[in-house]
Amino acid sequence: MDTATVFQLLEQRFGDRVTAGSPEVGDAWIEVAPESLVEVCRFLRDEPQLRFEMLNCISGVDYFEPDSKKAAKVTWAPHCEVIYHLTSITHKGRLVLKVILPRWKNVEEGSLPEIASVAGVWSGADWHEREVYDLSGVVFTGHPDLRRILCPEDWVGHPLRKDYEMPLEYHGIRGK
Repeated sequence: MDTATVFQLLEQRFGDRVTAGSPEVGDAWIEVAPESLVEVCRFLRDEPQLRFEMLNCISGVDYFEPDSKKAAKVTWAPHCEVIYHLTSITHKGRLVLKVILPRWKNVEEGSLPEIASVAGVWSGADWHEREVYDLSGVVFTGHPDLRRILCPEDWVGHPLRKDYEMPLEYHGIRGK
């Protein structure tokens, strides 16, 4: 499947809600506006020319530099990316969707970013979204059972956030 064609179909259908893309590279990616994610995903799954019927994985990436000296040199503002890897078994194609979120909801430091769940589009998203929530601290609104999946329920923080501080002890057990 030609990713440039996928990008073109998405641009025709969603206009500026498909905000960027790089369809010419090996792992082609397309950036989608957060508020359009579910609608775009349904289109990608249901459109006969596309049929991205499989969600391979969802990843969360924290773009934040906690070191103030290094932070002064970065060219990007702190943000989070949620990345969706899709496969069309029907058309033998792959696609990567990216959604860029502010690092903190409503620019309120410490509040977690939110995005709509795609578990209603691909049921396999259920556990992937729980993992991204647990480790990266992205809240998936409308998720059927959003709770920790790897860390204990009473764990404080999200270990893949760049400003995460490992606790010295947990329930009386001291770490290294």
